Amino acid sequence: MLSYSLPTEALSHCAQPVKQIIPLTKKTEPKEPQRTVGFFQLFRYATCCEVFLMVIGLLCSAIHGIALPLMCVVFGDMTDNFVQSGQQYFTNLTSIYSNGTEIILNTQTKNAYYFVGIGCAVLLLGTFQVMLFLLTATKQTKRIREKYFHAILHQQMAWFDTHQIGVLNVRMTDDINTINEGLGDKICVFVQFFCTFLTGLIIGFVFGWKLTLVILAISPLLAGSAAVWSKILATLTSKELSAYAKAGAVAEEILVAIRTVVAFNGQKKAVEKYENNLEDAKNYGIKKAITTNVSMGLTQFVIFGAYALAFWYGTKLSVDEPENYTIGKTITVFFSVMIGAFSLGQGAPNLEAIAKARGAAYEVYKTIDQVPRPIDSSSKEGHKPDHVRGDIEFKDIHFNYPSRKEVKILQGVNLTVPRGKTIALVGASGCGKSTTIQLLQRFYDPDLGQITLDGHDIRTLNVKWLRENIGIVSQEPVLFGTTIAENIRYGKADATDEDIERAVKEANAYDFIAKLPDKLNTMVGERGAQLSGGQKQRIAIARALVKNPKILLLDEATSALDTQSESIVQAALDKARAGRTTIMIAHRLSTIRTADVIAGFSNGQVVEQGTHRELMAKKGVYYSLVMQQVLPPPGCIPNANPSPVLCFSLLKWPVVKALHFIDKEDESNLPDVPLSRILAMNKPEWPYLLFGVLASLVGGGVYPCVAILFAKIIGVFAEIDPEVKRQKTLMFSLLFLLIGGVAFVTYFIKGFMFGKSGELLTMRLRKQVFNAILRQEIGWFDDHENAVGVLTTRLASDASLVKGATGARLGLLTNCICTLTIAIVVAFVFCWQLTLLILACVPFLIGANFIQMRAMAGHASKDQGALEQSGKISTETVENFKTVVALTREDVFFYKFMDSLERPYKNGLVKAPIYGLTFALSQAIPYMVNAAIFRFGAWLIAHCYTQYENVFLVFSVIIFAAMNIGESSSFAPDFGKAKTAAARIIKLLEKDPEIDIYSEEGKKPSDFAGNIEFRGIHFAYPTRQNVKVLQGLNVSVGPGQTLALVGESGCGKSTSVQLLERFYNPAEGQVLVDGQDAKTLNLAWLRSQLGLVSQEPILFDCTITENIQYGDNSRVVSQAEIEEAAKKANIHDFIMGLPEKYNTSVGDKGTQMSGGQKQRIAIARALVRQPKILLLDEATSALDTESEKIVQQALDDARLGRTCIVIAHRLSTIHNADKIAVIQNGQVAEQGTHTELMAKEGAYFALVNAQVNH
Repeated sequence: MLSYSLPTEALSHCAQPVKQIIPLTKKTEPKEPQRTVGFFQLFRYATCCEVFLMVIGLLCSAIHGIALPLMCVVFGDMTDNFVQSGQQYFTNLTSIYSNGTEIILNTQTKNAYYFVGIGCAVLLLGTFQVMLFLLTATKQTKRIREKYFHAILHQQMAWFDTHQIGVLNVRMTDDINTINEGLGDKICVFVQFFCTFLTGLIIGFVFGWKLTLVILAISPLLAGSAAVWSKILATLTSKELSAYAKAGAVAEEILVAIRTVVAFNGQKKAVEKYENNLEDAKNYGIKKAITTNVSMGLTQFVIFGAYALAFWYGTKLSVDEPENYTIGKTITVFFSVMIGAFSLGQGAPNLEAIAKARGAAYEVYKTIDQVPRPIDSSSKEGHKPDHVRGDIEFKDIHFNYPSRKEVKILQGVNLTVPRGKTIALVGASGCGKSTTIQLLQRFYDPDLGQITLDGHDIRTLNVKWLRENIGIVSQEPVLFGTTIAENIRYGKADATDEDIERAVKEANAYDFIAKLPDKLNTMVGERGAQLSGGQKQRIAIARALVKNPKILLLDEATSALDTQSESIVQAALDKARAGRTTIMIAHRLSTIRTADVIAGFSNGQVVEQGTHRELMAKKGVYYSLVMQQVLPPPGCIPNANPSPVLCFSLLKWPVVKALHFIDKEDESNLPDVPLSRILAMNKPEWPYLLFGVLASLVGGGVYPCVAILFAKIIGVFAEIDPEVKRQKTLMFSLLFLLIGGVAFVTYFIKGFMFGKSGELLTMRLRKQVFNAILRQEIGWFDDHENAVGVLTTRLASDASLVKGATGARLGLLTNCICTLTIAIVVAFVFCWQLTLLILACVPFLIGANFIQMRAMAGHASKDQGALEQSGKISTETVENFKTVVALTREDVFFYKFMDSLERPYKNGLVKAPIYGLTFALSQAIPYMVNAAIFRFGAWLIAHCYTQYENVFLVFSVIIFAAMNIGESSSFAPDFGKAKTAAARIIKLLEKDPEIDIYSEEGKKPSDFAGNIEFRGIHFAYPTRQNVKVLQGLNVSVGPGQTLALVGESGCGKSTSVQLLERFYNPAEGQVLVDGQDAKTLNLAWLRSQLGLVSQEPILFDCTITENIQYGDNSRVVSQAEIEEAAKKANIHDFIMGLPEKYNTSVGDKGTQMSGGQKQRIAIARALVRQPKILLLDEATSALDTESEKIVQQALDDARLGRTCIVIAHRLSTIHNADKIAVIQNGQVAEQGTHTELMAKEGAYFALVNAQVNH
C-alpha cells in the first residue's frame, strides 16, 4: 500500500482510513489494568546473537521508513517539471520542440532513476527487517514454550488446585502465540512507520512550514475522532463477544449432556435458552457495524476536508510567495505530512500487539520463574536409598488442601503399614482416605506430623525416586491417546515386550487384547475412549505392575468392573500384593476382607484398626458399613416386595472422541453452493440489502471523482492569471468537501443496512443450526466429526462466516465494479496510450497491495495450524497431570512436546525469508511502476500526444481503482471460507435424521401399562459396525415388575436400554412397548414415560430447583412437587441445610456437589416426571456405603407401582428383582428370580459367588 503518490498512499488511506486507525484496535476488551513485563523483559530469552540480529533489523526498518517521504520530494520535483512544460506549452508553442522535449525527457528520466533506486533499497531493507525479526521470534518462542511446559510439569499439586486446567491450556497456546506476535515483525514495522512519521514532518517543515502547520492543525481532529470511535468500538466488541460467549456456553453445556437432554425431552427448552442469549449478541453486532462505518465515513470526510484546505491554502501561498511555494512543493509538503500522520496511525496497532505480548508474558514468565518449589520432581536433591523394604508410618498427620484451607481433612492420623502387608482404608466419602494416599506420593506435604518410609521422613527422599517405587491404580484410570503398549510402558520406560506381556497377563487383560485386530498396538483413543471401563482399569493395573513396585496403592481399583472381571482382576491384584506393601481403598467391602489390617476412618482420624474378624467383633464403624452391604445367603428367599424397577446401564456410551479441528474436516463430500444459494439465505432481509447495494453503487463513484479533482487542481497551476487560479482552486476545494459528505452518507447507509441484515442472518442461522443439531439421532453424535468442540466452534464461526459472503460482499463487489468502470472509461477518454501502459502494470499493483494487506494481518499467526500436535500433547498432559506425576513420566511428555515443536519450528525458519521477501516486494513494486508510468508520460507530453494534466488524471484514476480492487481481493479467502461454512450449514439443515425427535407422527396411547419386550434384537453401533453388540436378545418385563440385567462389561446391557429410549434403532427385531413396536409410537411421548438415573449423572449449571424441574419439560413443575421428589430421593434435608437452599447453584456439570449428592438430585429429577418406567443404570455404584444404603432405600420406594429395569455390577442391589436376566455375548443366557437362578447353579450363581467370596 506504500507507494508515494496521492492515490497509492494518502488516498488509499481514504479508501480504508479507519482500517488502519480503528478496527485494528477493535479486538481489545476493556479490562482491569493488567500487569505486564517490561519491554526489554519481553526479550529475556533471546541470545546475544539474536539481539544483534534484531538491532540490524531495526536499523533496516529505520532506513526503510525514510523511503516514502523521500519519494514525496521526488514526486514534487517531477510535478514542477510537468507544470513548467504545461506553462511552456501555453506561452511558447514554437520552442516546445527545441528545448522542452529534451528538458522534460532528461529531468523525468533522472526522476525515474530515483524511483528505481529507492525501490531497490526498499526491496533489500524490507526483506532483511522482516526476515531477521521473524527468525529471532521463532527461536525465542520455541524456547519459551519449552520452558513454560517444563515449569508446569514440575509444579506441585497444590498449584494445580488454584490454577484452572483450561486457563493453562489457553496460556500454552493463545498467550504464547500472542508473545510470538509481539516478538515478531510488529516491532520493526512500527519503527519503520515511526521513522516515516518523523521524516515526513521534517520534510514538511523544510519545504514549507506554513502549510505544514495548517495541515497539522487538522491532525488532532482526525486522531481524536479515531480514538473516540476506537473506544466505542472496543466496548461494543467486548460486549458482543461476552454476549455470544454466554450463548456458546449454553450450547456447549447442552451438547455435552445431549443424552440427558433427549432423554428428558429438553430440546425445546434448550433452543429457547440458546436463542435468548443470542438476542444481545445480535444487537451489539448491529451497533458495531454502524459504529465502524460511521467512523470510517467521518474519517473520510475529515481527510477530504484536509485535501480541500491544503490545496486552497497551497494555491494562496503559491500566488503570495511564488519563490517559496510551487505546486511541487505544495504536493511534497501535503503528502509528506499526511503520510507521516497516517504512518503513526498505521504503526499504532503494532504497538498494541507488543503491549498484548507484554501482558501475556507476565503470567507465562511468572510461572517459569516460580522457584523454589517445595515438591519438585525434577530436583536431583534428596536421599535415594539402595533398596526399599516397604515399612510405612503416618505420625499424627494434620492436613487441609491449600485451595480449601477452612476444611479440615486429616486431623491427627496415626497409621503403621508393616512391609509386605496389605492395609485397607474404609470410611464414608470425604473422610480422608484418598488424601492419605496422595500424601504418601508427596502430591502434598502435611501441615503437621510426618510420613516415614523405612524410617526416613519422605520429605528427605528424592521425589522422583519415591514415586518410581510406588505403583498406583486409581478409581478412574487415565489412559493417553496412544497404543496399549505405550500406555503400559509409561509405567516403566525401559520395559521390554516380555515385561509388558507379563504385566498384561497378571492384570487379566491378555485375552481381550489378543482379540483386538492390532493387539498391543491398538490405539486406545483420546482418554481411552475406545475401551470399556473394565478394559481401561485392567490396562492401568498392568501399567502399575510392569515396574514391579515395592509399594502398591489401590484406590477403588475394581469399582468400575463387572462381577466377572472384578473377581478375576481381584485375584490378579491379590497375586500382585504378595510381597508388596499395599494400601487399598474400597467402598465395596467384599474386596478387602483378606487385608492384613483394616483401618476405619471417621472425621479425618483412624478410629479403629484390626483384621476383618476383629473389627466385626468390635461392632464399630467397619461392622456398620459391612452390614449395609451384605447379600442374603444364597438359599434365602429374597424380599417379597414387588420391585418394579426398570433400571438400565448407560455405562458405555460409545462416544468416540477425537481431537478434530474444523479446518481438518474432509470437505470433499460437501455440496457445491453457488453464490445465489448463499444470497437466498439472506432473502428475508432483501430491503436492507437493496439499499445497501445502492449506497455502495454511489460510494463506488467517490474515488474516481477524487482522482479527477486532484488532477484538475494540479492542472490549475499551469494558469498564468493568479485570480483564475484562486477561483478554480476554491471551486475544486469545495467539491472535495462535497465528495467527503457523500462518502460519509454512503458509509452510514451501508453500515446500517448490511450490519442489520448480516446480524439478523447470523442469529437466524445459529438458531436453525442449533435446532438441527439437537434434532439429530444419538448415532450422529458418536461420529468424531460431530464432537462437541467441533459443533460449538461451528455454531460460533460458521453462521458469522456466511454473513461475510452476503451483504457486505455484495456491497464490495458493487463498489469495485462501479469504481473500475468509471476509472477505465475516464482514462481511455483522456489518454488511451498511457491507460494501456498503466493497465499492464495494474496486476503488479493489485498483487503488491494484496500481499501487503495479507502481511498486515501478521505472519506469526499463520503457522498455528502446525502447532496442533504440540497443543494436543500439552492439553492431554496437563489435564491428566496427576497420572503423569504419579508415573514420574514428566520428562517423557516433555520430550514428546519438544519433538512436536520441531516441525513448526523448522517451518518457521524456512518461511521467515519468504515472508520477508513478499513484504519487501509489496513495498517496492509501486516505486518501479511509478518510474515506468511517469517516464512514459513525459515522453507523451514531449511528443505532444497529451497534456500533463491528463497524465495525472489517467494515473490517479486508474491507480485508485487498482487500490480499491487490491484491497477488496484481500477479502477473497473469507469468501472461500464462507462458501464452505454455507455448504456445511445447508448440508446439516437438509439432513433428515433416522430418529426425529421433532416429528409429531406416531401413536400416543391414552393408557400405558408399562409392559416391555425385546424380541429378537440384533444391533451394532453405527461407528463400529463390525462389532456385534446384541445378537438375538429376547427378554420381557411385565407392568409393575423389576427386571435386572447382569453380565460382564460390553455384553449389551446398556445397549438394550438405549434401544428402549430409541437413541438407536435395532438392526433386526423389535422393541415392544405394551405390545406395540416402539418405532410406531410418538418419540417424545415414549421418552416422557421413562425416568432415567445413570451411573454418572449430568447436572446443568443452574439451581437445584431448575435441575429437578428439568425432569419434566412439558409443564411448569411446582415447588411442592420438587420438594416431594427431593424427599423421596433423600436429598431434601441436605438442600435445606445449604445457605441458598433450593436456589443453590450446582456449578458447571454439578461440580459443586459430591457424587452422592449429584446422584440423589438426578433421582429427584427422574421422579418428578412421575414416570411409568424407571431406568436405573448403576445408580448407586459411585456412592459410599452409607449414602448407598439410603439412596437404595429411596430407589426401592420409587420402584413401587412402576415397571423397572435395573443394571448393576453390585449384585446385592438387585437380589429382590422379579426377574434377573444374565446377558452373555448379546443374548440372554439365563433368566429367573434370584432363588431360581441360584438353584440352577449357572452363570448367575458364579457371579454371586465371585462377589460373596470377595
